[in-house]
Amino acid sequence: MHPKPEKPQQGQESVWDYPRPPALEKVNKTLTVEFAGKIIAKTNQGYRVLETSHPPVYYFPPEDVNPEVLKESDFRTGCEWKGTGKYFHLKMNGQNSENAAWYYNKPKKRFEKIKNYIAFYPGRVDACFVDSERVMPQPGGFYGGWITENVVGPFKGIDGSWGW
Repeated sequence: MHPKPEKPQQGQESVWDYPRPPALEKVNKTLTVEFAGKIIAKTNQGYRVLETSHPPVYYFPPEDVNPEVLKESDFRTGCEWKGTGKYFHLKMNGQNSENAAWYYNKPKKRFEKIKNYIAFYPGRVDACFVDSERVMPQPGGFYGGWITENVVGPFKGIDGSWGW
């Protein structure tokens, strides 16, 4: 099945206009992650990765993330563009979220600017925000994209999208 891209309105981006291989872009907005009732990450020095069919994934500099919440996981994934992703569990105030964040400690050359930067799955934390807008998680649970009102799909992760 070939997806039919939604037509973006003024001020919106279509994920079908994002490149492959993905692009890395500095973000000029405030990014925030809440977990266990607290802000655990907040930055205005983030990056986003833009890849065809995916909502943006946002990356936080490690110094803008509360390190006490991060617990190293043994889980790993491989990305043909970025390299091997290492994961963190989140633990705070008696709450746990397994493999809720990831980073690349040895990214491929194109993504060196996000070495050790941390990304969060919006569906595995209390809330994520771009400026004051609460984001929706990318469908399916496998990918970590952040859906905002300025991004249109359809998005990889919905039923039937595995072969896109």
